[in-house]
Amino acid sequence: MELASIEKLVKKYLNAETSVQEETSLRNYFLSDNVAPHLDEYKLMFSYFQFNKDETYTKTIQLKPENTKRKNLKWLSVAASVVLLVSVYVGKTKYDEYQERVLAEQTFAKVENALKMLSTNLNKGKSAFNNLYAYENTVNKIFKAK
Repeated sequence: MELASIEKLVKKYLNAETSVQEETSLRNYFLSDNVAPHLDEYKLMFSYFQFNKDETYTKTIQLKPENTKRKNLKWLSVAASVVLLVSVYVGKTKYDEYQERVLAEQTFAKVENALKMLSTNLNKGKSAFNNLYAYENTVNKIFKAK
């Protein structure tokens, strides 16, 4: 085979563009004894492929069982997120209820204060009427006595 066509096939091989027949011709060329000196590195590569072609792995592969701790940790994080969301929701509703209760207590205290002031002013008016009744009674006694 010509050296130029071998070099073209090597370039195609390195770009993964060769067909099976072209790879076979490359393998035959590089496994022969008449390889150009500047292509010796490919001779080593193809001889390695040929030598290890029939190699198989005979040991059994031990598969690890599923890591239940990791699976549990995932569910634990999901559960923690759900608990956090529920607690925030419940806490928010309790806080809103507390705020409403505080507002109602403040409103009640203001109304109670206003009613006390009204009662105080009404009692002042009542005492003024009592003084007026006392004055009227005195005046009536004086006019009856005459």
